Amino acid sequence: MTRTAGTGWNASLYDEKHAFVSRYGEDLVELLHPEPGERILDLGCGTGHLADRIAASGAVVTGIDTSPEMIARAKAQYPHLEMYQRSATDFYFDKPFDAIFSNATLHWVLRKEDAIDCIFSNLKPGGRFVMEMGGKGNVAGVLESLRSALNDHGYAENAGRQLWYFPSVGEYATLLERRGFRVVYATHFDRPTELADPANGIIDFLKMFAGGYFSGIPAPEAESICREVQERIRPAQFRNGHWFADYRRLRVMALKNE
Repeated sequence: MTRTAGTGWNASLYDEKHAFVSRYGEDLVELLHPEPGERILDLGCGTGHLADRIAASGAVVTGIDTSPEMIARAKAQYPHLEMYQRSATDFYFDKPFDAIFSNATLHWVLRKEDAIDCIFSNLKPGGRFVMEMGGKGNVAGVLESLRSALNDHGYAENAGRQLWYFPSVGEYATLLERRGFRVVYATHFDRPTELADPANGIIDFLKMFAGGYFSGIPAPEAESICREVQERIRPAQFRNGHWFADYRRLRVMALKNE
């Protein structure tokens, strides 16, 4: 999901400049290993690309996303799939799923226990939960530079906001096990991610994903802060003519205890 600096999610720009989100999720589909006829929920389906990829296996896929903009674009692109606007912390389906899949979504969900409860409740006994999200230390360099710049400009309250939840393997596995899951696979790994625009990669990243940090800041000053952050991290994250975000990912597969 991709948030603009103002309020909603810009689905078109997501597909144009942040297609890496779906691209890096393709091998997560391999971990899911969907089978023909399985009922699978794509939690945080965005514009629907991975839901369609899962459906190509013969599985029956339903997608949900909290963003009306994302769901509208997903429905337009993949009218053969069922897509609904739902919250990750408050969703329910009459018939449980064989599997629930989630890519690059759950780090946006601060009410993580509520999300895990919904996932557990909507799975069949023995059903699997396969997900990837930002892990502990994800975009740490970007976030440190952003908070420092906000503080320097007198926006300490903005700098102290929490937009994301980036857990360690142990922290997230504990939450899952506490709810009744059996964690069968977990990994926490570095994935430096090339950004699309070689001139303004970090600026684009901040505008699209970190808009909540700029709430209440006049647009010209927000633009100036974004440019300042990009220059601060240039030595570490600009290589061979390209910008990279310092991603660290958490990938998990867990089974609902029967």
